[in-house]
Amino acid sequence: MLPEEKELSRLEREQLQLADQVATAELECETTKTEIAQFERRYYETVGRLFAEIDEVDAQIADALAGRAPGDRAAQARAEAAQEKARQSAEEAGLIEEQAAPPLVITPELKQAYRQAAKLMHPDRAITKQEIERRTRLMAQVNLAYQSGDQQAIERLVLEFGQDPEAISGEDVASRLVKAIRRIAQLRRRLGELHEELQELQQTELCQLKITVEESEFLGGDPLGDLAQQLLQQLSERKIQLEMAKELLIN
Repeated sequence: MLPEEKELSRLEREQLQLADQVATAELECETTKTEIAQFERRYYETVGRLFAEIDEVDAQIADALAGRAPGDRAAQARAEAAQEKARQSAEEAGLIEEQAAPPLVITPELKQAYRQAAKLMHPDRAITKQEIERRTRLMAQVNLAYQSGDQQAIERLVLEFGQDPEAISGEDVASRLVKAIRRIAQLRRRLGELHEELQELQQTELCQLKITVEESEFLGGDPLGDLAQQLLQQLSERKIQLEMAKELLIN
């Protein structure tokens, strides 16, 4: 075997290893996003909606108190601030409710389907601008399907994609060497981006809260349930305050 053929063989082995690492990192990132989405919905359904209700009642209380003193600028400002907070809480709640519910369980089969799709059609496997754009669109569809737990959609996209045209060999050794070097550089860049993205995801407040809650639940606690009980008590008290504020406004 010629020296350039040995080098090509080495580079293509490295390329395969990097492609596998990138697919694994892609899977880890998307799984983390999906798990965070699962937790976000559970958090909203357990306590988030109660926070939104409390903000709404607080806004009504502030509005009633401001109505008793129309010349009090501080009271008016407090009412406006409370209304804005309630609006933001309602908007956030609406955004969560509009999102497609993430899968309750991320199965090994779903992960395997995603990994296959990422290895086959990821943009970093392309060379031409047109092919990169096509693969980017396809991977966006794969990501959405994974986040909603639609394994069949991922498998359908893989079938529709067909055989990877970039994997067809038969070129001369020199051209394949250049292609392998370029792909390795692309894969290394993407791997670095994925590691950075994963770190950013893991450092978000929502992910940190998820970790804290899950650690407590592992030890037998129920932090979300306990917080929900506290919020229900606060909501009940706020509603009493609102009725009192309304009576004062009438009288």
